[in-house]
Amino acid sequence: MKKVFKVVDLDCAHCAQKMEDGIRKLDGVQKVTLSFLTQKLTLEADDAQFDTVVKEMVKLCKKIEPDCEIIL
Repeated sequence: MKKVFKVVDLDCAHCAQKMEDGIRKLDGVQKVTLSFLTQKLTLEADDAQFDTVVKEMVKLCKKIEPDCEIIL
């Protein structure tokens, strides 16, 4: 499954890269891109694990950038 999420209050490109690298390591993730300029995150993950991957992704992003919000 592939889905695009809007990202709000992402402050720097370095944090975006750290988030992307962390999400890429999650189980079930096939491909991820996070653009600081467009404030969009594109996630491809296994259909069966998609909801779990999204929950873990949100938790990981909050840890790296507490003010950042991913619009689900």
